[in-house]
Amino acid sequence: MLEIKDIRVHYGKVEAIKGVSLDIADGDVVALLGANGAGKTTILRTISGLMRPTTGEIWFAGQRIDKLPPSKIVEMGIGHVPEARRVFSYLSVEDNLLLGAYVRKDKEGIKQTLRELYDHFPILQQRKKQKAGDLSGGEQQMLAISRALMCQPKLVLMDEPSVGLSPVMEAEITKIIRTINERGIGVLIVEQNAAMALRLANRGYVIETGRIVLCDQCSALLNNDQVKKAYLGG
Repeated sequence: MLEIKDIRVHYGKVEAIKGVSLDIADGDVVALLGANGAGKTTILRTISGLMRPTTGEIWFAGQRIDKLPPSKIVEMGIGHVPEARRVFSYLSVEDNLLLGAYVRKDKEGIKQTLRELYDHFPILQQRKKQKAGDLSGGEQQMLAISRALMCQPKLVLMDEPSVGLSPVMEAEITKIIRTINERGIGVLIVEQNAAMALRLANRGYVIETGRIVLCDQCSALLNNDQVKKAYLGG
């Protein structure tokens, strides 16, 4: 479904991503692990069209997307849950959700998707008229995920979905990601909580200073001495 071919990405003269290749099959869950500053968020932003690769290609559903605007990439079926949630704090919960469907033209379909999300996340329905900034961190994460689902994606990019959450809310977010995948939606998850990510995903990549240094099934990565030492507390 998604194929990244040898991309390089720069911030000015600084090369942040140094020839990264990865792929995600239909309905797959893939984890991307790495330390802060390794390039994980840059990869997600480049897939979404918020940044451009200097060289290399990105293909999605058989079409090259690395030269397309972000709105077109969303329209093609890639949703993005950004780092630190990034909800629109002064807008209502429902307005945040409707913004997630801005590329859609099917008004009745949008209403149906909204009803389905409210059924799945009743707390959002209860608070749909409240400002998003008044929600708890866990509720804002639910909102950010739901907003991404409003575009009816085939693939969702998730940047640190558990950061700053309590263990209870972290477990809830884990269930939500599993439910999303059970609906046939692929997930690329960037996560500092490596144990959580590797238990959720089928395959995993490890990135260090802009380069992929490991790629394997998650069951193997959980037992890899290098991964254990660097990301799983030994």
